Amino acid sequence: MSTHVDALAGKVGQELGVSDWVRIDQEQINLFADATGDHQWIHVDEQRAAEGRFGSTIAHGYLTLSMLSVFLGPILEFDGVSMQVNYGLDKVRFPQPVPVGSRLRARVSVDAVDEQERGVLLTMGCVIELEGTDKPACVASPLALLVRS
Repeated sequence: MSTHVDALAGKVGQELGVSDWVRIDQEQINLFADATGDHQWIHVDEQRAAEGRFGSTIAHGYLTLSMLSVFLGPILEFDGVSMQVNYGLDKVRFPQPVPVGSRLRARVSVDAVDEQERGVLLTMGCVIELEGTDKPACVASPLALLVRS
């Protein structure tokens, strides 16, 4: 069920949605390393990482953050909007590493809704949960500009 953009102001402080779980595998980590040039051994050297502090390779923090695109897509479906634009981030933290093979999902809330000349600036609270742990993998405050129809 889609929310109308005009109803967002009444949802400040409320949960907007929870994404499906997504597994992070080594191929994804390696492709991200190739795309960004970050080939640090804790991400790509499976043998060395197995002997290291985390017991396996771990996803890049920015890979975890980039998963917001996957998580937010189905949650950010609004009526009365012709276009959504990624407007940036206010805050990002990575409290917990993401071992290869882990599953992640995002819990998204409405933190603020500000009317702008070009539309509505939506500030969200996103907690990327790591299955089986109490500590999140990432906590972020993404911004989306919702251009009215």
